[in-house]
Amino acid sequence: MAASTIHASLLRSCRSSPPTTPRLVPSGPDLARFRCSAMGQTGFRFRCSAMGQTGFFTRLGRLIKEKAKSDVDSLFSGFSKTRENLAVIDELLLYWNLSDTDRVLDELEEALLVSDFGPKISIKIVESLRSDILAGRLKTGSEIKDALKKSVLQLLTNKGSKTELQLGYRKPAVIMVVGVNGGGKTTSLGKLAYRLKNEGVKVLMAAGDTFRAAASDQLEVWAERTGSEIVIAEGEKAKAPSVLSQAVKRGKEQGYDIVLCDTSGRLHTNYSLMEELIACKKAIARAMPGAPNEILLVLDGTTGLNMLPQAREFNEIVGVTGFILTKLDGSARGGCVVSVVDELGIPVKFVGVGEGLDDLQPFDPEAFVNAILS
Repeated sequence: MAASTIHASLLRSCRSSPPTTPRLVPSGPDLARFRCSAMGQTGFRFRCSAMGQTGFFTRLGRLIKEKAKSDVDSLFSGFSKTRENLAVIDELLLYWNLSDTDRVLDELEEALLVSDFGPKISIKIVESLRSDILAGRLKTGSEIKDALKKSVLQLLTNKGSKTELQLGYRKPAVIMVVGVNGGGKTTSLGKLAYRLKNEGVKVLMAAGDTFRAAASDQLEVWAERTGSEIVIAEGEKAKAPSVLSQAVKRGKEQGYDIVLCDTSGRLHTNYSLMEELIACKKAIARAMPGAPNEILLVLDGTTGLNMLPQAREFNEIVGVTGFILTKLDGSARGGCVVSVVDELGIPVKFVGVGEGLDDLQPFDPEAFVNAILS
């Protein structure tokens, strides 16, 4: 029977089946098998393959998110300095009474500012609390504390809710990592590879940092530590776009799940170097239409609110899809996490909370709020 006849027969069968008969409608694995079988008979093999790859990346995202919830202890210890800064809030609210409202809220605002929540967010949170207190909706210190935590969580989730990696539906997914010099970009890429490999992902690294002499060597060490393959520049005059293009092509040909693309660190004020990132992005897209799936900007958490100009410039040039905030374990400025999400509407995907291989943690907004305001 011809493929077109089979296709028509399938359509007639579907149309003739009563829509209200549940047992005639496959579900779960049976539905996936039915669709794949039908597509195979009609020649649509690509769509069936794409469905399987979508399932792979969906499961991967779910696994990483579940790990984020189970790694709460690491996140809690990683934000200890910020938590110490904000501990004064508990003292303020312990003996709070209505007559002390203005003084308590002024000191609460100061605590938020010291932790780099920024003036805009700090004022917004405090005025919301003041309004609820004066309206009689908040009557105790514990209620004020709960309202504070809820306000911070809303700021994170309203504009930066997609904290899981968005990897599309085709293999390989391509993740491009960008940032300024010294922010922890290559180290973050290595730790991300380690986390992905632990989930059974076949990872290929691309050494696109062709400016720094030791960059390829550093990434090769990470490739060895994580059991990943790596594509490096051939010859001293190799350009970053060429290296990344070769890596993506190799990823397609050899069946890799994810290609992690390192890039040269650059100051956001150096426009000629920033424009090279556009060339890198275009080279990846030519090698694989629709890629890169993620462009992750690595930001040094110790810089606090000073990271905002960097984030704006990188986003304007290449369209950042997520942030990796590093070195937060050594900083009391964890409020910058909220500031950068609120300012740019881009989610935080990972946070660096230590020196260990597994200390690049998937970002979970609720766990973060509990870690800084426990």
